[in-house]
Amino acid sequence: MQTAKHFTSNFAMLAGISRLALGVALGVVPSCALDDGSAPDPSLGGDSDTTATDASDDGGASQALCMTGRFRCFARIQTHRNNRRITPDAAAPLAGSLGPPDLQSAYNINPTRLATATPPTVAIVDAFGYTSLAADLAVYRTQYGLPPCTVGNGCLTIVNQDGQPTPLPAQGTTANDLGWTVDTALDVDMVSAACPLCKILVVQSANAGGNNLELGVATAARLGATVISNSWGGSEAPGVSATAFAQEEAYFNHPNIAVFASSGDHGYNNTVDSPANVQANGTGPNYPATSQYVIAVGATRLVKAPGTARGWSETAWAATAGKPENGAGGSACSLYTAKPAYQTASPCTKKATADIAAVGDPGTGVAVYNSTSVGGGWLSVGGTSASSPFVAAIFAMTGNGAQTSAQFVANNVAKLWDVTSGNNGTCGTQTLLCNAATGWDGPTGFGTPNVGAFMPAGTGGTGTGTGGGTGPGNGNGSNNGAGSSGGSGDNGTDITGGCSAGGTGAGLLLGVALLGLRRRRRDA
Repeated sequence: MQTAKHFTSNFAMLAGISRLALGVALGVVPSCALDDGSAPDPSLGGDSDTTATDASDDGGASQALCMTGRFRCFARIQTHRNNRRITPDAAAPLAGSLGPPDLQSAYNINPTRLATATPPTVAIVDAFGYTSLAADLAVYRTQYGLPPCTVGNGCLTIVNQDGQPTPLPAQGTTANDLGWTVDTALDVDMVSAACPLCKILVVQSANAGGNNLELGVATAARLGATVISNSWGGSEAPGVSATAFAQEEAYFNHPNIAVFASSGDHGYNNTVDSPANVQANGTGPNYPATSQYVIAVGATRLVKAPGTARGWSETAWAATAGKPENGAGGSACSLYTAKPAYQTASPCTKKATADIAAVGDPGTGVAVYNSTSVGGGWLSVGGTSASSPFVAAIFAMTGNGAQTSAQFVANNVAKLWDVTSGNNGTCGTQTLLCNAATGWDGPTGFGTPNVGAFMPAGTGGTGTGTGGGTGPGNGNGSNNGAGSSGGSGDNGTDITGGCSAGGTGAGLLLGVALLGLRRRRRDA
């Protein structure tokens, strides 16, 4: 695999230290001072491009994270309109960010049901430590009325790459490495949104270099994960020997455990990005999305569509004209992995990505809570780091965690929403590799999951929705458990408890305090 070149980034050290000190002194998540828009925000080591977006930008501007190291994560923070600044909100999700009620409605998820009597375990593998992970997850789940998922109640498990609870890796200290905390927060929040009753296993690898992340995948499998999500990757390098590639593949070969990987955030063949980042990170297909043992997950732009049967519409996460630094969903042809039988439509001679897709465009970002980044607070985040854990959790909750090949996806296209418009770059005459179309295409694979259609039939009825909502206010939680089209019903084993309730913890108390603050602001 190709090792990424390091590039420099100025880190707002003084501001970060002062905010951290304030948070430690008060024992709470630090509040966020809004950016003044005077300069591009480099504090998470993202895009080196400094081109400002114009005032007509629709919110699609974004900043990539954790871009150095052998593997890079595929999370992108939505930036502040015309000044490319990250402006988190410490009190409430940012207006327009998609929360669990939105995602459950869009993908026909009944959050109160599982296909199995025992809650499945969704494993995510990320780099570096994240000291406030449990507390931040509690804030997110409290905000949206999801059942507690804590270390104490057995729902959340955090281990190092060797599978041990201690010592956990140190949290990154550079701007680039801190970006992995946002990626991890995005992962656990998306698992929570898709499957509130699933258990979550977080494997924290020492760093993004060597084979540390891949060792984390093997650890997740050994610890009994139902599915494994990898929201990271690196460009395949030409000239790798067959022996070396086979050794790499062994990390992802886990019979009866579905392994997912993000297809990437830099368009077709990693060519959609600022020129500096293309040079620093290289072009070519992303591994492990191209692995024969992995189901590759692409990204879409998800928007409400009132008056339609579904109520939502999706297009491929498209490249922004004239603004390649905003990224696009990934697709490519592998240099090494044999073409699978199910990809008959692909013009590639080797395996193509993606196989399936879900929400990921940072322009229609999802709400994420992370207390360590840019002062701490709610962010709007996208990237295929959102779609991979989301789809992984869907496979787990519907009882399909043992499906290790996208042949299963190809066999169930009737249960998917086909994405037929949008593009992720330029791919010459092989237009299917970078343009969404009817049936399989590079950016979105076979489509996005209609979860109710994948749920096995059972007793009970459709769900009634639970809490939540996005932005200020509680929302109405409508359509959370709407039955699937065709009358199959979003039914399965009726599990209403999920992870057992545990102690309140600092994160839960903080969430209650934030809710109280919001009420006071509305009453003012």
